[in-house]
Amino acid sequence: MAAQTLPQTRAAGRAWSRYLVYGLVYALTLAWITPVLVAILTSFRSNSDILARGFWTLPNSISLQSFFNAWTRGGLSHYLPNSFIITLPALVGTLFLSSLAAYALARFNFRGNRVIFFIFVGGALLPFQILLLPVFRLTDWLGIYNTYWALIVFHTSFQLGFCTFVLRNYMRTIPGEILEAARMDGCSEFGIYSRIMLPLTIPALAALATLEFTWIFNDFQWALVLLQADALKPVTTGLASLQGQYIMDWTVIIAGSLIATAPTVLVFIFLQRYFIAGLTLGSSK
Repeated sequence: MAAQTLPQTRAAGRAWSRYLVYGLVYALTLAWITPVLVAILTSFRSNSDILARGFWTLPNSISLQSFFNAWTRGGLSHYLPNSFIITLPALVGTLFLSSLAAYALARFNFRGNRVIFFIFVGGALLPFQILLLPVFRLTDWLGIYNTYWALIVFHTSFQLGFCTFVLRNYMRTIPGEILEAARMDGCSEFGIYSRIMLPLTIPALAALATLEFTWIFNDFQWALVLLQADALKPVTTGLASLQGQYIMDWTVIIAGSLIATAPTVLVFIFLQRYFIAGLTLGSSK
């Protein structure tokens, strides 16, 4: 009898453990998503309704006025384009330069190859906070302080380490016979890079584009340090000034925050099928 009940006891124990894990996952998911749902609900309410009844109540009426105020009076109509003006050139420059460096480090054996690679990796691990004063002085010396170029050049330079690390490891997984066949057919090295290596590296490039767009678009610290003019500020620092201007109008602040998160969410939705596959393949060697 004991021999027959022991497997049943173990199965029951595994079932309870599974239920416990599922319950914990659902509880954590609910704890994470509740503030998001409250923020979405709050953005459709009026500020007087929140002050009278509190955040954690259902609205008496729903309105899009807060989004309109955030876009017009809050200045998001020019803060959001500024973010794209900074993010898109920095993203293209980062992916282009890092793919060139990764191709050289992955497919050529030369003296100092590993040293250069470790420099890229070490630069990616360097805390940005210790570079506040040097970067500020450098941009001022170059004459690009308080311009779009200050942030574009900074993000392009400091994202090269991580992107080169991922792309170099990904490119090492591509069979060398393909490249040798192209060389025998008379293709130049840049032709091999542009016509063969880049198309085969699209999953990794798409995964990195998702990450880099999110990181650069959501940057707050360097936009605060390197930009002074309000007309040049991206949406992150623009939201900070919005909070100062409408300190009591929480609906406008939250509506502006939701508008600011929309581009990164859309980018992830369109590139999500490349995201996990690209990072996984890029870390296999």
